Amino acid sequence: MKYAGYGKDEIFMIKVAFCDDELSALNEIRVLLDRYCAERNQEIGCTAFHGPLELLSEIENGLRPDILFLDVIMPDGNGINVAKEIRRYDNTVKIIFLTSSAEYAVESYTVGAYFYQIKPICEEKFFPLMDAVISECDKEQQDSLIVRCRGGIVRVCLEELEYCEVISHTLKFYMESGKVLESSGSLDEVCDKLLQHDNFLRPHRSFLVNMEYIQNISYNAIIMDNSAEIPIPHGKCSEIKNRYLEYAFSRRQVFLL
Repeated sequence: MKYAGYGKDEIFMIKVAFCDDELSALNEIRVLLDRYCAERNQEIGCTAFHGPLELLSEIENGLRPDILFLDVIMPDGNGINVAKEIRRYDNTVKIIFLTSSAEYAVESYTVGAYFYQIKPICEEKFFPLMDAVISECDKEQQDSLIVRCRGGIVRVCLEELEYCEVISHTLKFYMESGKVLESSGSLDEVCDKLLQHDNFLRPHRSFLVNMEYIQNISYNAIIMDNSAEIPIPHGKCSEIKNRYLEYAFSRRQVFLL
C-alpha cells in the first residue's frame, strides 16, 4: 500500500485529512485507513492535524482534501464552527464528523456534512463508509473539471458550466450562478476532456458551450440563456444547428409543431 502525503499539485489521487486533538484517535483511524487501502487495493493520500487552527491554516493556503474526518469537540474549537469556516473556501469536501456524542448531529448537517459517525469507529463501520464516500467522489470527478484559479484549485461541476472562452492565454469559465472563474491554459486541453461529454460543443476556436444552456441559434451567433452571444464562423451555422438538434432529440427536448 502506498501511503502518501499530498500537496496542491497532486489532484487526481483521493485525498483524506483527519483532524482530532486526541493522538490515539488519529492513530486508530490511520490504522483503519491502512487496512482499507490494503484490502481494497486503493491508493489514498493522507494528512493528519492535531488541532483545528493548523487545519484551517492549510485550507486557507489551498489544501483541498476530498474527504475530511473532523472531531466535533476539541479544546481549540468546536468542529461545527470549524466546518463553517472551511465552507468559506471549499464547498465540495466530504466532511465526516467524529464524536462520542450525538448532541451535534442535527447541527452538523447545516454545514453540509456527509456523515456523523459516533466513536469509537471500527472496521465494520469504517469500510462501508469509505466505500460510499469514495464512490461519490469518483462520480463527482467524472462529472467535474479541476481548474487552477488564482485563488487555488476549484472543482467545476460540468452541469453548472454554461460556456468557456479563451482570451490570449486566459481561460474563462462562465457558471450558471453568474460567477466567472479564470485560469491560464489552452482551450484545446479543456476540449479534450469535455468533448467526451455529449452536451458540449465547440462552435468557434475560442469558445466551448454547454448545449443545455443554448437559448437560440441564428446564422451568425449562438445566444445563451444568460444572453451571451457566441460567434458562429461563416458557413458553420447549418453544421452547428444539426449538431444541436441531434443532442436535443437524444434528450427528447425537441417537439416539431
